[in-house]
Amino acid sequence: MPETYPETYFDTRRLAGAHFPVAVIGGGQAGLSVSHCLRERGIEHVVVEANRVGHEWRSRRWDSFCLVTPNWQCRLPGYPYRGDDPDGFMVREEIVRYLEGYVAHFRPPLVEGVSVTRVRRPAGGTYELATTAGDFTAEQVVVATGPYHRPRIPRAAERLPAGIEQVHSSAYRSPAQLPDGAVLVVGTGQSGCQIAEDLHLAGRQVHLAVGSAPRVARFYRGRDCVAWLDEMGHYARSIDEFDDAGAVRMRVNHYVTGRDGGRDIDLRAFAKDGMRLYGRLTSIDGPALEFADDLKVNLDHADAVAEGIKDAIDAHIAARGIDAPTEPRYTPVWEPDGQAGELSLAEAGVTSVVWATGFARDHRWIEIPAFDGRGYPMHWRGVTSVPGLYFVGLPWQHSWGSGRFEAVGRDAEFIAGHIDAGRRLADVCGTLTGAPTRVAAAVPVG
Repeated sequence: MPETYPETYFDTRRLAGAHFPVAVIGGGQAGLSVSHCLRERGIEHVVVEANRVGHEWRSRRWDSFCLVTPNWQCRLPGYPYRGDDPDGFMVREEIVRYLEGYVAHFRPPLVEGVSVTRVRRPAGGTYELATTAGDFTAEQVVVATGPYHRPRIPRAAERLPAGIEQVHSSAYRSPAQLPDGAVLVVGTGQSGCQIAEDLHLAGRQVHLAVGSAPRVARFYRGRDCVAWLDEMGHYARSIDEFDDAGAVRMRVNHYVTGRDGGRDIDLRAFAKDGMRLYGRLTSIDGPALEFADDLKVNLDHADAVAEGIKDAIDAHIAARGIDAPTEPRYTPVWEPDGQAGELSLAEAGVTSVVWATGFARDHRWIEIPAFDGRGYPMHWRGVTSVPGLYFVGLPWQHSWGSGRFEAVGRDAEFIAGHIDAGRRLADVCGTLTGAPTRVAAAVPVG
């Protein structure tokens, strides 16, 4: 039976045929942040969410999921974290409650359970939005649907034996969900490493295909590394400061965990404790899998990045004369044997595969020429070259913190300010020329 959604703060039946100064597509932390900033400026708008607020956290995260950044970094506009554990890490249900509390706090003009299926803009005209609740128009559109649209699973997965259970990381919930037997996890970004740990702690035999993702220590010299990096300005560093901005935007995040108060994820320690590690998965021939001979390179690279971050923290401490405890550096506890890996699923007793292989963007519903050859939105700080079209919530939209609770509010503030400035300019031009200056909303949204 399909899930039903309550009409939150806007009557869905009054959406069709309406016209809005601004339409915000997506009611996650990015869209809600934009709504708050628009509300502060008195700009009428509507927020259209395909599911429910918190859907991504509620429905696409596993049972033991928690944030990897401390709670104090949750800084949505007008609603910073107010709990009693600022240095802790909110679990899935707490994240959902945080977002629901944000909605209750400022009551945005929110429509839930309505999908936007098409956005287009006839030459020189207003934006036309087709939705599952009817069509409407808007002067300006903010796309706040994030970057994680379609789970990406390699075509090679089709060559696995029919009896192998396969799930994408977005559909993984707990070890109990998978059939008895060993599990192969493919991918070592944040999700892959945390899922591998979740299975390992549950006593499952885990085989892990290790990629090139970097890692970071959880704590160093008396503080969470996130606190050091925040103090050092890393989360506020602009993408414009990098010569290879395109490559920076494609970087995967460092793996670490906030589980049980936070700790490192050390794949070498897992291997010492019985987890089987391999390099990148290169081929599947039925029950026979082959892996690249790059496991050592990938582990060494991850360690080098973690140690490089510690070097930067050391330099920061020394330059400012900060009184911080010293501690020994990381020493590898396990080394691979240097052989290219092979795995027989049958011999290893592998009955399931978790694909932690990321997501693909899908903006095909936006019928506007605002994308490059890879389908990435062409923008500067979320402002596109198409008048009135904006994006919020993209990784590295402007800084390392973009898209996260830590800095999505700054990006939203910038976009709302840009919208407001454009509106004021239109008013001035209208006054000078005698043209209409503002299109009123067809229905109340406040």
